[in-house]
Amino acid sequence: MLLEKEEYIEQEFFFKTFTQRLQDGYSTQEILYGMKSELLNATNLPLAVGVLLTEVKHSGKMSLAMERMSHYFTPFQTFVMRQAEKEEGRFDFRLALKVLEREAKYRSDNPTPQGVFFYQFETLSRNRLGFDYGLEAISNDPIFDDRWRRWINVILRRQIGFVDIAKLVYVRSAFYNLRDDEDPNLILFGEREGRIAFASQGRDPLFFFSALNRHIGYPEVVRQKRHEELENPEIVELRRKLELLEDKIQLLQEELKGGVNLERFYVKQ
Repeated sequence: MLLEKEEYIEQEFFFKTFTQRLQDGYSTQEILYGMKSELLNATNLPLAVGVLLTEVKHSGKMSLAMERMSHYFTPFQTFVMRQAEKEEGRFDFRLALKVLEREAKYRSDNPTPQGVFFYQFETLSRNRLGFDYGLEAISNDPIFDDRWRRWINVILRRQIGFVDIAKLVYVRSAFYNLRDDEDPNLILFGEREGRIAFASQGRDPLFFFSALNRHIGYPEVVRQKRHEELENPEIVELRRKLELLEDKIQLLQEELKGGVNLERFYVKQ
């Protein structure tokens, strides 16, 4: 079931504030408890946050409560949170909140099935969250009708990895010339998406998504910074000192074993 615009506005505020307070050092329970009274009572989100808080106290996982509230949270939202809460996973929890924040922002302002699909699919691709369960979650989003669900479950899930995503989009777009015996209801994407997909065949799919962001204005997926610690000069200095310390320890170990090998310090002519 699609929610009212006010629900998505409050969801955007919820996920954004959640991220900020985590960075300030608050615990998940403290954040949920505090936000119950901050959210607009005219929406259902305060009730949902209450259920999240109860589940976090019991199991420590928000995704379990989100799964039970499938009438409010979409399967994709639950899937993203479940991936972030995996102990063995590498998907950062704060990044998951930012992903959900940006999606809620897009949904609050006249979203289209095409825009939602590209955002969710790019999220799976960029963060390597897995296409099998990920595409199943996407197909169950209430914004998609039966035509979309058949395409995602029957065509996309079977052919992804074997057929270029740009080609799969192109042949289901208005830019593709259907044969006379083909059903016009197969068209899921507009002419602009099809034109970009046609020009992106054989290239990195991330270039395809980037072109859609630039030319059509679909929401851009949050990207994880791989070397955030390099932005802190204190961390850079500490790393340099550790490297020097490792070199000194190596020299001491060589000396204990019978002498330092000086050949590696020679300059080759």
